[in-house]
Amino acid sequence: MSDPTPDPTLDRLLRHMAWANATLITTLAQLPDSVLALASPRNEWTVARIMNHLVSAAGGYAARLDGRPRLPQTQPPTTAAALPALAERCAGYDAQLLAQAALPEGTAAYANTGEIPRARSTVLGQAIHHATEHRAQIAGALSTNGLDAIDLDALDLWAYGEEEGLGA
Repeated sequence: MSDPTPDPTLDRLLRHMAWANATLITTLAQLPDSVLALASPRNEWTVARIMNHLVSAAGGYAARLDGRPRLPQTQPPTTAAALPALAERCAGYDAQLLAQAALPEGTAAYANTGEIPRARSTVLGQAIHHATEHRAQIAGALSTNGLDAIDLDALDLWAYGEEEGLGA
């Protein structure tokens, strides 16, 4: 039996997600530590907490797809110096998610939880949308605090196509 052919759209969306996540973390690492404590008005989730959640969730989606147990909770970074380690974790999880794109449709569930199994495509789609939502949330938290450091247009699929050299 031959290996399944990856869906080129899903493959591209997952590669874009990984690139956008890495670009976001790289940008945040260049900012003062105080940026990590910023939040949008009436929202207790700081930039650090959102970024940690985005990365931890990617690991959780990868674990679910592999049928492994849920991952333990991690602490948000407190300094920009901690962001390269977070970026490395994120890149690893994003690579695991990308590898899942070549597998056939089926269901995925965490080991030993009794949770409802979800379609593989649902988990992968949720991983992509979840990361996009939280990148926007971080940009919004910075912007509402007067810091326009994250240009979401520079993280979109058009920008990714240009970065790849494949055009938008």
